[in-house]
Amino acid sequence: MDLCSLIDRNAAFAPDKIAIAFEGERLSYAAFAARIERTAMALKQELGVGRGDRVAILSLNRPDYLVLLYACARLGAILVPLNWRLAVAEQLFILSDAGAKVLILEQAFEGVLPELTPGMAVIGLDFKPPHGAAFDDLLAGNRVSGRNPHTDLSCPLLIVYTSGTTGRPKGAVLRQEALFWNGVMSQHMHNMTSDDHVLTVLPFFHVGGLNIQTTPALQLGATVTIHARFTPDTALATIAQARPTLTVMVPAIIQAVTEHPAWASADLSSLKAVATGSTIVPPHLIDRVVARGVPVLQVYGSTETCPIAVYTRLGGDLSRAGSTGLAGLCCEAKVIDQGGREVPAGMPGEIAVRGPNVISEYWGNADATRDALQDGWYRTGDIGLCDADGYFWVRDRKKNMIISGGENIYPAEVERVLLEHPDVSECAVIGRPDQRWDEVPIAYVIRRSGCRLEADELKGHLQAELARYKVPRDIIFVTDLPRTALGKVQHFLLKQLDAQSRAQGGAS
Repeated sequence: MDLCSLIDRNAAFAPDKIAIAFEGERLSYAAFAARIERTAMALKQELGVGRGDRVAILSLNRPDYLVLLYACARLGAILVPLNWRLAVAEQLFILSDAGAKVLILEQAFEGVLPELTPGMAVIGLDFKPPHGAAFDDLLAGNRVSGRNPHTDLSCPLLIVYTSGTTGRPKGAVLRQEALFWNGVMSQHMHNMTSDDHVLTVLPFFHVGGLNIQTTPALQLGATVTIHARFTPDTALATIAQARPTLTVMVPAIIQAVTEHPAWASADLSSLKAVATGSTIVPPHLIDRVVARGVPVLQVYGSTETCPIAVYTRLGGDLSRAGSTGLAGLCCEAKVIDQGGREVPAGMPGEIAVRGPNVISEYWGNADATRDALQDGWYRTGDIGLCDADGYFWVRDRKKNMIISGGENIYPAEVERVLLEHPDVSECAVIGRPDQRWDEVPIAYVIRRSGCRLEADELKGHLQAELARYKVPRDIIFVTDLPRTALGKVQHFLLKQLDAQSRAQGGAS
């Protein structure tokens, strides 16, 4: 059995049930299963995709994104979702690092094509690339089965790249079984049944958009409505008109919809819950949703946990303010000290997770895998505590990480590009609190002696290499940075100094 077998069985039980709704079109489970099979056949016969081959996708949310996921499951192949917000240089690194055999993309992102490695097959989802094929043309014709022998839940299915603390992203490898057990936990968390209707507004290149509700719903036979990308107008209109029962909103999205003029009068009566996570959730945002009569469920996890690891459950205890809940139904979580020993209840430490939902490795990176996975436990790097009843609170984020509008930004990645400019001597990037985005990146830069480098020039350099959301909002030139006795920049002290400076009317 592979993960795609669940789609086949749902198609057998309820062939006419709507699996996916998208921009006025509806795809039944029978049609969804048939398109997956045709896609698997085409990938196998026309492009030579087999077990272990990597198929990259660069696209906004659309039904064929999910078709490709399950077609890869059928073949034992691996889908590599590309973040469309990244700069071309970042996307090219991921394609190279993953060794992608095929790239499937929307025309809106064809700017990557001139830079691709020769020999990579290119398929256009909504166009015919100059040296490739259109997706629907690829699927035309009669072929033999797209199934591969010896494909099962132990096969890797996703490589999802997460920004690296050393300045380069790492590919988190998730097996089919990770999505299966993650789905069981989602179904438990949301009291999900085949009668549910999920609205997905988060991007599929994140495990949050793909796996908190979307794949669990499809694997259970429920209906999923997909938005290509989030806008508050469309989200509120869809909730009122399509009447979904569940959706996921990160804090930045909750803020956007609750500050929209239509929020107060929007019909939310169909929603049995809103799930949220990705960062510490401000209580006032939860209160806004609860005040409209909709329960808010919190989920804690990461790319490396597929992402569900700890959660509050619909119908469970939601009274513990700030708690992200209990360890999931199918995994374990604990709080440990630096030596890996579990700490007493109520004492802060590092959160560790173990279970079938956890990554098997970082792609091609044995050192990072060894650091993250110890005795079967994934060491998250997040600081939290667990009370005597097993409820978790997350107190701090991964060291130095910035979360801006639900996107992870690692300072080391931005610092690496800053230091590539010939006039930059030293630098440090921190997160600054922001009312809209939760945090925005800020760079402190030491110029090389005698240089007259200006902020606009440096931002131009960064914009050529990094996604816009990673480019520092402010660049502040200084002559020194706070350091340890060994010369390491103390980011936490720099954040304190930045806050003091703004309080005194300095840097803004």
